[in-house]
Amino acid sequence: MGKMWAGRFKKEVDSKVNDFNSSISFDGRMYRHDIMGSIAHATMLGKTGVIDPAESEKIIAGLEGILADLDSGDLAFDMEAEDIHMFIEAELTKRLGDTGKRLHTARSRNDQVALDIRLYLRDEIQEIKSLTKTLIEALCDMAAQHTETIMPGYTHLQRAQPITFGHHLMAYANMFWRDLGRLSDTAKRMNQNPLGSGALAATTYPIDREMTSALLGFDGPTANSLDGVSDRDFCIELAAAIATIMLHLSRFSEEIILWSSWEFKFIELDDAYATGSSIMPQKKNPDVAELCRGKTGRVYGDLMALLSMMKSLPLAYNKDMQEDKEAIFDAVDTVKLCLSTFTPMLQTARVLKENMRAAAAKGFINATDCADYLVKKGMPFRDAYKITGTLVGICVDTGKTLETLPLSAYQELSELFSQDVFDAISLEKCAMARNVLGGPAKESVERQICQMKAALETL
Repeated sequence: MGKMWAGRFKKEVDSKVNDFNSSISFDGRMYRHDIMGSIAHATMLGKTGVIDPAESEKIIAGLEGILADLDSGDLAFDMEAEDIHMFIEAELTKRLGDTGKRLHTARSRNDQVALDIRLYLRDEIQEIKSLTKTLIEALCDMAAQHTETIMPGYTHLQRAQPITFGHHLMAYANMFWRDLGRLSDTAKRMNQNPLGSGALAATTYPIDREMTSALLGFDGPTANSLDGVSDRDFCIELAAAIATIMLHLSRFSEEIILWSSWEFKFIELDDAYATGSSIMPQKKNPDVAELCRGKTGRVYGDLMALLSMMKSLPLAYNKDMQEDKEAIFDAVDTVKLCLSTFTPMLQTARVLKENMRAAAAKGFINATDCADYLVKKGMPFRDAYKITGTLVGICVDTGKTLETLPLSAYQELSELFSQDVFDAISLEKCAMARNVLGGPAKESVERQICQMKAALETL
């Protein structure tokens, strides 16, 4: 396939250089968006009189035909083409002759590729948002079933205070809700049209950038032609937002891996979302969660690749920027795969409530409530803290819990203790008494679920 830019050159490009330079193997996925942008450009060229309106109509019809043939499989990519842009223009010229050659009037591949990747990623953001929203909905539904399921809350991976499983799930719902906000912010900032920036210095033709912006659903054209072709902030910002989603998936995956172990046994994964061992027949491995955790590092690498690629580039376009696509495409593909697999894994898991409750009973996680009991009876908190710590030490030495320690042991340390202390330190009472905004009590978690579902409906 001849090069569109071959006029300046007196010899063919070395085949190895051609392979090195080619990007159609990965930018071919943007064919639909490339054609959308070209149709808008051809429409504008015809309406402004830059080219004959009749030729504009022929170009549009030709592009629509190419799109239909690519969608149906009747037309295959020419892998010898330099990139998707050159492939489509060459195919159009093959079909329309000189008329097809007019499409690139007042346009450069620099503003064309900047346009295509914005259009493509704008669509991908909506899909990632949809998958994230589905996960949040699943978390809300699951939390609603466990507003009274007692479990230990942890700090430093040590049992700390009693909470409910519903409360724990809603913590992740809030993380993923913030992720939705980051995706929306990224989509808003990237929704500017670079078409018309040309190679870097715009064009002398009387084009209408507002028209192409409206045709393509942009908020408006980019304000500066140099920035229009050299900006990849939106790729970096999207990669950062995706990396944060993966961070949250990885944290949740780590807990699922722990919870599904025999040491915790808080949940049991469905057979459809676990694997076995080639040698140990008893094994049930949480491979989905482990892969989500592992793929997080891969997405971090994509973000670092983009940051490193852009960190020292002078204005305007440089061929280094071709490397943006493989990195951001990989990040997009990875997060979509993880979200679409993680959500049903979570939905099908069996929650072992009794094991959660048993673990909560053995960790002295009601010690703070024991201290608060004394404070409410007039004792300074630091004194109450010391007495409660002494009681925990006695329990450790005698193999008891605060619930099973006899009242006489309490009263040896303070006369303020009476029989009602056992009600105060009941795990259920401890969790349900924390009915403040954001707390683990049943009513509080139900409010959190209602607020989250109402927020999701605004999207």
